[in-house]
Amino acid sequence: MRDLEEAATVPNPGGAALSRRHILGAGVAAAGGALLVGAGDAAAAQAAPRRPQKPVRARALAPGDRVRVVSPGSTPDPALMARGIEILRGWGLEVELGQHVYSKYGYLAGTDEQRLADLNAALNDPGVRAVFAARGGYGTQRIVDRIDVSGLRRDPKVVVGFSDITSIHGKLWRDTGLIGFYGPMVNWTDSRTGPESAEALRRAVMTTAPITITRDPAETAAPVLVPGRATGRLLGGCLTLISTSLGAADSPDFDGAILFFEDVDESPSSIDGMLTELRRVGVLRRVAGVVVGQITDSVGEPGEWDAVAVLKDRLYDLGVPVLGGLRLGHGNGQLTIPLGARATIDATAGTLTVEAGVR
Repeated sequence: MRDLEEAATVPNPGGAALSRRHILGAGVAAAGGALLVGAGDAAAAQAAPRRPQKPVRARALAPGDRVRVVSPGSTPDPALMARGIEILRGWGLEVELGQHVYSKYGYLAGTDEQRLADLNAALNDPGVRAVFAARGGYGTQRIVDRIDVSGLRRDPKVVVGFSDITSIHGKLWRDTGLIGFYGPMVNWTDSRTGPESAEALRRAVMTTAPITITRDPAETAAPVLVPGRATGRLLGGCLTLISTSLGAADSPDFDGAILFFEDVDESPSSIDGMLTELRRVGVLRRVAGVVVGQITDSVGEPGEWDAVAVLKDRLYDLGVPVLGGLRLGHGNGQLTIPLGARATIDATAGTLTVEAGVR
């Protein structure tokens, strides 16, 4: 997975970009996770997650609310940020920036301490009603274990982001039951996330209407379908982050959940490896259903399996409904869904319906 929110609009000449899987894989041990190889280790990996007592919803955003933009991962582009801020202000929101939003420290938006301080300050400021990630990139797993959730328990906030922000959503769900929003970030690209994407995000965080997303036949994973219907908590995010968080404090309990995943710039064989890992540790044996979002720029070798063939091979024997082809993730036309909310997958009808993530 390369750089994420802009990835679908930038050509990938020769597939030479470094996969985020390689970056994250090198740091799994430091993040507290492990790539597990045995049946005994599989049980240990899933012993850590704990289930929240009940889901927690923040209040729906309203015009006049203060929202803060932070950079938990990589540094955003000022021009793209200006467009995202313009959209948020167009909804009547008062937008402020974390102190280190534009900082640079190697490939990170400031040091771990700076990025963590901005995130914790936003999550625990009683005057801030929502926290929007500036962009993804890389870096949240370096700081996620030190997130201060004390203020969220008293005063839940809307938290928005995708890709690398999967780690933050998982941590907040596990520790507080907070429903987060997997959708576009403020580093906005109109060619990838146009008016429909903006409206989907606004509707998700500013209204209490349920969200229904319908399979798009044009999406790469649209041919992936196992008929059936199931209900459970919608959990997941970027497949790379799900995989590299196993056994760590940001890995949710997927028992009985509707597992959602998507990814970008991962070869079919890499997707195979990550799904095989989820099978080996028992995650895929315990889910109620699977939703596959946008599988973007997955390029394999000539004559070998493509991404669709891998998904069918790894998911079709689970005995649960599987629905692919939803515009959720790094591709064009990205929509927004609440993670942690109760969802119903109707693979036969091609729909995913999710309860409101705000109250």
